[in-house]
Amino acid sequence: MRLVLKVILLLAITPSVFSQSQPYGRNVDKGRMIQVNGIPMYYEMYGEGQPLLILHGNGGYSGSRANIMDELIKQYQVIVLDHRCHGQSGCSDELNYRLMASDINEFLDQVNIDSALVYGHSDGGIIGLIMGFEYPDKVKKLVVSGANIKKDSTGLEPLLVKIMQNYETIEDTKMRKHIKLMVEHPDIEFDELERISSPTLIISGDRDAVRLSHSIRIFQSITNSNLSVLPGTTHFVGEEHPEILIRLLRNFYDQPFRKPSTLDWAKQVAEQIMPGQKY
Repeated sequence: MRLVLKVILLLAITPSVFSQSQPYGRNVDKGRMIQVNGIPMYYEMYGEGQPLLILHGNGGYSGSRANIMDELIKQYQVIVLDHRCHGQSGCSDELNYRLMASDINEFLDQVNIDSALVYGHSDGGIIGLIMGFEYPDKVKKLVVSGANIKKDSTGLEPLLVKIMQNYETIEDTKMRKHIKLMVEHPDIEFDELERISSPTLIISGDRDAVRLSHSIRIFQSITNSNLSVLPGTTHFVGEEHPEILIRLLRNFYDQPFRKPSTLDWAKQVAEQIMPGQKY
């Protein structure tokens, strides 16, 4: 059972094993520490351009998306950090996603970034969604992959929910805390997502740990949102298709937000071929 729980944790984090030009997440030249909401928070910044904040998954750290960093820093000012109770950042007795989103809000204030492009995966995606409705001024555009807003089997595959219930058997204290976080949280309501006004892209693997029906409902709850479902893809979107992820990020961040409608097209055609009808 302990081995299976570790596998479940890896579903959320899977730090990159691809080669990169810099030791992202462990760079002694770029690494900085500041006090945020009562804890020390570790972060690194690279490149120039629009600020792009990358939020890692459960149990991960600031180097978890290292395999896409070399490309992104060519175009953006990329900021990576260790969430509360992760990596080199400090910890606390209480750990939940709303508190972690509050950390990100305070962090951006302290580093003098008024707003940023945001990409979050898994737990980082949950934090990104909370940022979207709690701190909307901080989010220019939001991309999330593999994010759930319900902790039960309506949000996650039932087997994962069942396995994670045994988190108390984990010997490692920090890992036990990370799995407990996923068991007890998140507690986000769908109508809270309706408050997100920033253009948003929801990404899911068609065989994700998050149920596809759940990702679709998240997409449908956010007015200005688009949905990308990658075929033959699991929760490991960034590892299985880094080149597609980079392209999705660039296209979404750099192009004006569009929400085309097939129904609008159908109405226009109907008016031409069936004049006088109202739809």
